Amino acid sequence: MSTYLAVDTATEACSVALSLNGKILEHYEIVDREHTQRLLPMIQALMAESGKSFAQLDGIACGIGPGSFAGVRIGVGVVKGLALARDLPVVGVSSLAMLAQRPMRLEHATHAAPVIDARMHEVYAGAYRKSADGRAEPVLPDQVCAASAVPKLPPGEWVGAGTGWAAYESALRTAMDAPLARIDAAALPHAEDALVLALPEFLAGRGFSADNLAPAYLRNNVALTLAQQQARKG
Repeated sequence: MSTYLAVDTATEACSVALSLNGKILEHYEIVDREHTQRLLPMIQALMAESGKSFAQLDGIACGIGPGSFAGVRIGVGVVKGLALARDLPVVGVSSLAMLAQRPMRLEHATHAAPVIDARMHEVYAGAYRKSADGRAEPVLPDQVCAASAVPKLPPGEWVGAGTGWAAYESALRTAMDAPLARIDAAALPHAEDALVLALPEFLAGRGFSADNLAPAYLRNNVALTLAQQQARKG
């Protein structure tokens, strides 16, 4: 009996999920900036609900961003602590892949364009298609850029997901130059989708040491100076 935990704190959502032989339990909350206070209690409550102990875990999946720098660091730090203490393998999962996985899993979408508002007049954007095994796989690399600079989408039946669509829908539609069947501009990553993406990696023996778990910030600059912010606004 295999038991895997997943954690995601990359956005204003905080979610944890547990896979028990294919059945997934999830706790999900919108916590804004209270991830530090909420994450460990959520994990403990989920483990108690499942009747499993931390000693029974076989691995941990971690949302590694892109997203909030502070949020990503919190999730990665907690997963490192839990995994290293128990010598558990980990798998890192892109926040954009999680956003793409959800409509593919719940709505039978075949192509998804996840976009997260990156602030500072930029977005984190990706383009994914549904693979033969039902998982979201990238057709373009995840990137950070202005909404107007997002690459054109390849042919396909696309859906949009993520907060970037709420902030920059017009610019994104123009740049992507592809019809979209629907857009969920309020969508945020869910840890249960991280499990869907990570479980085949664990089962194939591709989990790795938490020592090597690292955030995928995409943006090198954590914060712009006031002068840089004014220049961008200009």
